[in-house]
Amino acid sequence: MIEPGVVRVTKGPRENRFRPAIDPLFRSAAQIYGPGAIGLILTGGLDDGTDGLWAIKQLGGTAIVQDPLEALFPSMPQNAIDHVTVDHILPLAEIAPMLVRLTSAPVEPAPPALDVPELLQVEVKIAMEHNPIDAGLERIGKPSRFACPECHGVLLELKEGMRTKFRCHTGHAYSVASLLAAIGEGIEESLWTAIRALEEGQLLMTRMAEHLQANHDTESAEQLMDRAAEARKQSDVIRQLVMQRDPLSEASKS
Repeated sequence: MIEPGVVRVTKGPRENRFRPAIDPLFRSAAQIYGPGAIGLILTGGLDDGTDGLWAIKQLGGTAIVQDPLEALFPSMPQNAIDHVTVDHILPLAEIAPMLVRLTSAPVEPAPPALDVPELLQVEVKIAMEHNPIDAGLERIGKPSRFACPECHGVLLELKEGMRTKFRCHTGHAYSVASLLAAIGEGIEESLWTAIRALEEGQLLMTRMAEHLQANHDTESAEQLMDRAAEARKQSDVIRQLVMQRDPLSEASKS
């Protein structure tokens, strides 16, 4: 987080599954320095940084994005270009000279009527470890149908420009892309748990069947072996599902 003349590390709630995170850093820089803030998005996955870069532009700052055509992972810079009025789209070799020019030039003062949006103020407070409810979260969002993947509380739906994002009462925040990715991970984790439980059951029933067979209880042993075979069949089906490409993960990359 940025304060006047200070960079502060906080333990606020994770945003897009990370802490520290790009978006709260950018928002706090925009709030403190306005037209003097410069946001830079480089190669990376999903859409981290887009929301914070939008805040920098809203308060008169400068937005720079690495050219997605040369980025190893173009998703982050491309999402910024798609949702923010970017000032400069540059190859990596031209970014440092641009930063030198921008930081050497005088900064135009912000217009007197340029107010910091309430949503931005609330989100900066949350990242600075304020209680989200006390910070005013419920004034800026409405309950959605979705649960927070991290704490399982209700997610509030927030609108900023043309973008939709989500934040729970605990403070965890998600873009649409990061929420899809988190849900996809949760589905995979649940499927692996089901595989583990089925395979443990199959191993236990097989061992019990062997014990019954040794004690000449053939009928009970055969019944357990049938149940063990069915458990193995079910675990194999779920394993095949896990090994397939995750449609939620694919959607989150678009």
